[in-house]
Amino acid sequence: MSIRQYRPPRIARGGASGKQLFALYLGLIGVIGLQISYPLVHGQTLRIVTLATVYLAAAVMILHSYFAFGTRYAATFTVLTFVYALGIETLGVKTGWPFGRYHYSSTLGIAIFGVPLLVPFAWIMLTYPLLIAARRAAAHWVFLYGGIGLMIWDLFLDPQMVDAGRWTWKIVGPRVPYEPMVPLSNAAGWLFAGMGLMALLHLALPRDRRKNSINSLAPDILLFWSFFTGIIGNIFFFHHSRIGAFVGIIFGIYLLPYIFQLRFGRPETA
Repeated sequence: MSIRQYRPPRIARGGASGKQLFALYLGLIGVIGLQISYPLVHGQTLRIVTLATVYLAAAVMILHSYFAFGTRYAATFTVLTFVYALGIETLGVKTGWPFGRYHYSSTLGIAIFGVPLLVPFAWIMLTYPLLIAARRAAAHWVFLYGGIGLMIWDLFLDPQMVDAGRWTWKIVGPRVPYEPMVPLSNAAGWLFAGMGLMALLHLALPRDRRKNSINSLAPDILLFWSFFTGIIGNIFFFHHSRIGAFVGIIFGIYLLPYIFQLRFGRPETA
């Protein structure tokens, strides 16, 4: 008779524990609660809500990447996205390329090279759920689908932040339809910068989740919640009904391939 040493399964092989999932979804609920409060507060409270929303949402996405894909994936995603975002935003602030001429307000907190620390974390918050969607909805065109998604998401975000005074544009040339406060160059910049980031991440990161790991529910909730609140917020709270309708239609069409894959496609690779 042999004696076998018992070794309990590690989180790295078995996915997240109940406590870890509780923390993940508690954080996601916190993000949703902060976003609900956004149009209801003003002044310094609004500034705090803005900062807290971005940092908490980025933390939740990083946490999900760790639970779903492991330490190396989470670290690689976070570092690559942060460095890329800081680099492209620094270039934008200093030269006006690729987004156009703009500058950030000091209300966004500590800045590095003229770019608030908050901004790269906003890229992390936006990029993670869109990378998941792009890999499932457009496996051979991840860079394009993901880049378009980043551009559309910013069409909702930019007017809101301009109205709040978080950044200011020097308008030169054509403007985004129904967004006279934002130059068209910003949409083009987000498209090309977004495609570059998505291509880099797609090459650098593995596609398979860890065995018995968690699914994409948390980033999916953030993605579809942002779609919903972008429409509702612009139409009913921010006095931009045309933006809500116009971008809402574009975003809805964009999400259709991913919705189809979620409903009818093959289960996620585990």
